[in-house]
Amino acid sequence: MKRIIGLVIMVLALSCDSDRTIRNPYIQEIGFRIDLNLSLPLYSPLTNPNRPIYVGTDGVGNRGIFVINAGFDQFRAFEATCPNHPPNSCSTMKIDGINAICECEDYEYSLYTGQQLNMPDDDKQYYNLLEYRAVQSGNSVIISN
Repeated sequence: MKRIIGLVIMVLALSCDSDRTIRNPYIQEIGFRIDLNLSLPLYSPLTNPNRPIYVGTDGVGNRGIFVINAGFDQFRAFEATCPNHPPNSCSTMKIDGINAICECEDYEYSLYTGQQLNMPDDDKQYYNLLEYRAVQSGNSVIISN
């Protein structure tokens, strides 16, 4: 009986996962789905790599999304809200080439990786962009969370 209890305790101890994802406290993760038809002029820049677009449709992300064709039939989609402060009047980021800029603190993020490119050297917790699922299906890109 002691062996069985010991075995159960060992299995439980080994199955515990201490590598948990740290959730961003500033961005609410909402469910949505949008289909971007690449034949429409609004989304046609996505037919070529390196030409990100902003989609500000109500209900898509918190303050819209950025979408980029990363090449090789890979699309990336990210939340347009700056991930490193509470939402306010300047927290909707702007596209600058292949990066997104938060005009509040001039934080810069890659639209290929979502990583913050100019992270301050201090002891605060900083977050990368919140990424959404992006899948190409025929002539459309389906983005969802």
